[in-house]
Amino acid sequence: MSEAASAQVTLANSTALLPSLGPLLHEWLPRQRWFAGKGRPITAFSLVSATEILPVDSGAAETGPGLLHLLVKAHQPTMPAQPPPDCYQLLLGVRSTLSPRLAPALIGRVTDGPLAGRTVYDGLYDPRLASLLLERLRTPGGLGGLRFGRGAEPIPDGLTPRVLDTEQSNSSLVYGDSYILKIFRRVFPGTNPDLELPLALAREGCGRVPAPVAWFEAAAPERLTLGVLQPYLRGAQDGWQLALRALATGDDFTPEAHALGRATAEVHTALAAALPTPSLHRSQTDQLAAAMVRRLEAAAHAVPALVPYVPGLRAAFDAVTTLGHGGHGWAAQRVHGDLHLGQTLRGSDGFWSLIDFEGEPARPLPERRSPQPPVRDIAGMLRSFDYAARSHRPWNADWAARCRTAYCDGYAQAAGTDPRDEPELLRAHETDKAVYEVLYEARHRPDWLPVPMAAIHRLAADAD
Repeated sequence: MSEAASAQVTLANSTALLPSLGPLLHEWLPRQRWFAGKGRPITAFSLVSATEILPVDSGAAETGPGLLHLLVKAHQPTMPAQPPPDCYQLLLGVRSTLSPRLAPALIGRVTDGPLAGRTVYDGLYDPRLASLLLERLRTPGGLGGLRFGRGAEPIPDGLTPRVLDTEQSNSSLVYGDSYILKIFRRVFPGTNPDLELPLALAREGCGRVPAPVAWFEAAAPERLTLGVLQPYLRGAQDGWQLALRALATGDDFTPEAHALGRATAEVHTALAAALPTPSLHRSQTDQLAAAMVRRLEAAAHAVPALVPYVPGLRAAFDAVTTLGHGGHGWAAQRVHGDLHLGQTLRGSDGFWSLIDFEGEPARPLPERRSPQPPVRDIAGMLRSFDYAARSHRPWNADWAARCRTAYCDGYAQAAGTDPRDEPELLRAHETDKAVYEVLYEARHRPDWLPVPMAAIHRLAADAD
């Protein structure tokens, strides 16, 4: 066995590795935007796997960088009914000393264990290590507990990496202007929908979603999707920013809303062709409505401002239950799961694409992978138009109403079915989304709470 291979086995398998990193991770991890357990202390870490993508030379005083891939569970105080500890993906750079250019990525200096005396940092910010990650994706195969896969498209080398600093729940690297690598920070057992659904859409020839070029996963002890490489839509503009710009300038956004409706319908049609489309009958409808009621009750417990509206909001869910008991059924299929203007991109040619099929990260992965009524996505986009209109001063209620109508018109034209023909189901999903927004804003952006609360007032009044 070579010295490098020997060092790799020793470091990756060292029982002292995680205890030596623990004090640094205790300080660093809660400060990351993608850490989901804010507000609760970390009581312990447990190591799921460790792989040296670039081995660390443990015998040299001055070395080049090493790249250490860790899957780590962060243990926090939980209630008995809460899920197990969250698992996080860490790509740690290891150097003897850190240059000023990499100082913002610093995690800390290790004082004991196999990395004693070395500096550890977020390796994604190191161009050399980020380039190495792309090189691994160019050559499929296994490395320790990691498995790298690739589609048919060749990936050129020599592309300069840079980190995108705009994401909240993941991290992304852009290579040149050709590819974007999304790295999932909080990972779950099973295939992530952000890999599964774009692959299915590519098989159907749907051009509305960038097709995965390469990906990597953890093979054991459970399959975990760790990252997806897709084409970078150079020059494309975010739908949320385009909407805000139209509001600021007084421009008509209804043609864009109509085009977005068509794009959504095309994606739904392709997903229905690629994956199972079960029907929701009485028992499934009961489960759907009951889950919405549970989320409403939990949100009202956490946000007292919701309490006066609970009866009116619950009426929307009860209406779905009543229809289900009367024999009414609905079609279900795989959907985007978290569709809003920020999950859309318009190219310079005016072509709209949908991105980020991960679903709502706060929901369990099995729930995100389950078939849902397509109106769930439509309700999310309708709420997004309302968000945009209310973020503008003065509030432009007409703008939101016109965009909502145009979006549904575009969807109906392309899909052959109009989401407004199922008003009870659409209102229930829009209500469920608004409840989610209230809880999110109360926890993370209290200044924004009046935006979903305005929708709550409207939706509760609709029950009268």
